[in-house]
Amino acid sequence: MEKISVLGAGSWGSAIAWLLCSNGHEVTLWSHREEEAEEFRRTHENRDKLPGVIFQENMHFTADLDEALRGRDMLVLAVPSGAVRSTCRKMSGSIRKGQLIVSLAKGIEEKTLDTMSDIIEEEIPQANTAILSGPSHAEEVGRGMLTAIVAGAHDRETAVHVQKVFMSPVFRVYTSPDMKGIQLGAALKNVIALAAGVADGMGYGDNTRAALITRGSEEIARLGKKMGIHRRTLFGLSGIGDLIVTCTSRHSRNRRAGYLMGQGKSMQEAMKEVHQVVEGVYSAKAGLELARKYDVEMPIVEMTNRVLFEGMDAREAAQFLMTRQGRDEISEWD
Repeated sequence: MEKISVLGAGSWGSAIAWLLCSNGHEVTLWSHREEEAEEFRRTHENRDKLPGVIFQENMHFTADLDEALRGRDMLVLAVPSGAVRSTCRKMSGSIRKGQLIVSLAKGIEEKTLDTMSDIIEEEIPQANTAILSGPSHAEEVGRGMLTAIVAGAHDRETAVHVQKVFMSPVFRVYTSPDMKGIQLGAALKNVIALAAGVADGMGYGDNTRAALITRGSEEIARLGKKMGIHRRTLFGLSGIGDLIVTCTSRHSRNRRAGYLMGQGKSMQEAMKEVHQVVEGVYSAKAGLELARKYDVEMPIVEMTNRVLFEGMDAREAAQFLMTRQGRDEISEWD
């Protein structure tokens, strides 16, 4: 049994806290709001973000960050990507050398193009950082539905340790050394899911969604190749696996936000209605900047940015993608 604090009480943090407690660990769930922590103590349920998932009686809840950090074997960072740097700065002075921090956030910082593990290591250099990512909606993990995911770390010992802590009969964990690749796939699949949602909202069908998933995965793979990322990572759980589930699931907040925009709502209106952080909106600009930095053509990411931030009509963006000059899918002709 390990003493673990999950930092961030959104739907994903809440589901992971439930999972770890189910695995027999001593779990504390930290919220940055005292009134939310008090509600959890009273109801043992996150009624706002994860209704119907009942926390175990032995789970502890707090809004005191120092209390959550004290004496923990593992810290699981489950705040939204945009809050990772500020949260790490608050944590840094309380983190001992070698403290294991497992990041769940999916995103790339817009200004720096840092991954989430880059940010943790910059702000808390004394920590030992790992990541956990893959096709895993909180709504299903919190109900014990079968899920497979990947743990990334700088060394095999750390990755295997994370694997053992999280793994259960309903939650299978693989390991990988490709932390950058895992995080690139995790962030950019949200951008493609926004595009898929927009297409669904406009009334396009399965053919369109399949095209966006397939060509979107190719765009991410092209960028990954330039960045030195292992191609197998982007066609694994944290790449194509997460891309498929995020582009197709009713639980996907990115697809849902895109769907609302496809029906005519503004980005701000869609985000408000989804009522949760839509990570793809924050990763879209970073994805486009990476494409420019590495001189990679990523037309779906580019058009998504233009729809999100430049007021381009979604149908115009679709026509641009469909009427581009013809290309080879595979260029090596016999």
